[in-house]
Amino acid sequence: MAIRPAPDSVAKAAAASIHQPRDPNTLANYNAWRTKHTTVNFEVDYGAKRLKGDVQLSLSKLSNERKIVLDTSFLDVTRVKVDEEDVNFEVASSRIEPYGSPLTFTVGEQYGNATELKVSIDVATTKDCTALQWLSPAQTSNKKHPYMFSQCQAIHARSLFPCQDTPDVKSTYTFNIRSPLPVLASGLPTGAKDYQPGHDGKPGTLLYTFHQSIPMPSYLFALASGDLASASIGPRSTVWTSPDALTACQWEFEDDTEAYIQAAEKIVYPYAWTTYNVLVLPPSFPYGGMENPIFTFATPTVVSGDRQNVDVIAHELSHSWSGNLVSNASWEHFWLNEGWTTYLERRLQAAIHGGDKYRDFSAIIGWKALSDSIAQFGEDHNFTKMIPDLKGEDPDDAFSSIPYEKGFVFLYHLEKLLGIEKWNKFIPHYFTTYKQRSVDSYEFKATLISFFASDSEASKKLEHVDWDEWFYKPGFPPKPNFDTTLADQCYELADKWQGLSKGRNGQFAPSGKDIEHFTANQSVVFLERLQSLEKPLSSDLVELMGQRYAYASSKNVELVSRYYTLGLQSRAQSLYEPTAELLGKVGRMKFVRPLYRELIRCDEALARKTFERNKNFYHPICRGMVDKLLEKHANEI
Repeated sequence: MAIRPAPDSVAKAAAASIHQPRDPNTLANYNAWRTKHTTVNFEVDYGAKRLKGDVQLSLSKLSNERKIVLDTSFLDVTRVKVDEEDVNFEVASSRIEPYGSPLTFTVGEQYGNATELKVSIDVATTKDCTALQWLSPAQTSNKKHPYMFSQCQAIHARSLFPCQDTPDVKSTYTFNIRSPLPVLASGLPTGAKDYQPGHDGKPGTLLYTFHQSIPMPSYLFALASGDLASASIGPRSTVWTSPDALTACQWEFEDDTEAYIQAAEKIVYPYAWTTYNVLVLPPSFPYGGMENPIFTFATPTVVSGDRQNVDVIAHELSHSWSGNLVSNASWEHFWLNEGWTTYLERRLQAAIHGGDKYRDFSAIIGWKALSDSIAQFGEDHNFTKMIPDLKGEDPDDAFSSIPYEKGFVFLYHLEKLLGIEKWNKFIPHYFTTYKQRSVDSYEFKATLISFFASDSEASKKLEHVDWDEWFYKPGFPPKPNFDTTLADQCYELADKWQGLSKGRNGQFAPSGKDIEHFTANQSVVFLERLQSLEKPLSSDLVELMGQRYAYASSKNVELVSRYYTLGLQSRAQSLYEPTAELLGKVGRMKFVRPLYRELIRCDEALARKTFERNKNFYHPICRGMVDKLLEKHANEI
């Protein structure tokens, strides 16, 4: 059936009527119909840079509403069938920013007594798809084949296929993906079959199939296709990446992955997803990692040759319980995903590395990230609340360290308040209660209070928790008394450099021996301490530091990016071009955002030139973020 565009007024009225009480960031009427299973049949077309095929939704009826509304964004929808019968449909002619264009159709009266419907939709992605990045062979590490990968968090799945794009809806999935190159998806592989020869010089294709039997939200839908090779990193874990990078990736992860899984199982309960694997993506991937079930998508910046950044895997693995099994009901409650995951990650660090001083050291780094995010937004900003109001907002705009770190501090506070033994009993209870479900902050609160209702001592302590302040107060939470054992050495060295800048510490002569006993994270804390000075170090001192400590030549981007940020703060012009060069190699937003922010302040022309040169290298989410930084700076001038 042809698309019949809806008038703008109809689209706006639809948006007003179909917003959901628990999730303001979807246009789908998921309280009337709810997706139970999703089958996606796609062909990967590298030439046209699109996915084309159909999606089949099994919808359960929850009310007498005959209208079905699904989320779409920049999609080409050409046909809708209900139980194999064509139906008329409408896609709003104008977008309801930032949520896309609702797809609406109505089922006939004959379905009045139906409890479940099968909906089939013919669809193709477009050049404006925000979930996909297409890389040419030249943009990959071995420069032999094209590459495609998806990133659906937070609300980008709707640009891949019509769906109920909300974490409040969980579905099982079947993936049938035809491609000339190997495919991975967020399900267990069920085989490759049905080879079809290519035509007109095009390569042949295989049908790669996967199944996900554990219900998951749409933002965990994931695909990748390219020149991929694999190696074992544990009895139930495999790393996948470009063949030329495989040996380095295997070495980076093989020592710790299984140890992390076993440590997490002791804290929560057994791993539910059968296998835990890591796909190391090309450098344009915008996040440190994305916790897609079965296959964590990871940035190559974690492969630093020193195993100093594998804690990213501890974080993404922890999502296997927090976020994937138990999901936030909406992006307003994102702290339930990320706060819990950060808490579990740091518990794993303590278990693997040898004590709470290691998790507190990680928390000190996290507090600096929290401080930076609050400074970026402003202490009174809505986005600095643990539960922000996201009505009418793009969840990507609210993305920061705040839900990670405020959420962690809150859970850390509850642990200290109740005592570790009692708190340890609550953790598996919470993750069992909401297993395969979505949860909001109020349910978390009620579950915690109910669990300790028969414990008068614990109940009394919980009565003194100011829930409204934790949930809704913007800015900083109360700062815990972290163990600073590992940080004190970093602070002492930073004080010596600050003394040099003030003409003191005449006996301090910087040399590589100053940091030879430091871990990479200790160097991070040292650099961040210097970034926090009211008066930056002089450019001469920053350049001297680079010579003595060799930070700029490190393969660890965590170190290099922070050293360059310090240099930009000090207006060390010798670091402007190296910063621009790094921004052409790394697409991880954790590094891209602060480096662009400082480079814009130092040399706006270079920043714009760098962006223009590399904007096609960046993932659409990252590209949009840098665009907003440049636009904001232009408006402030």
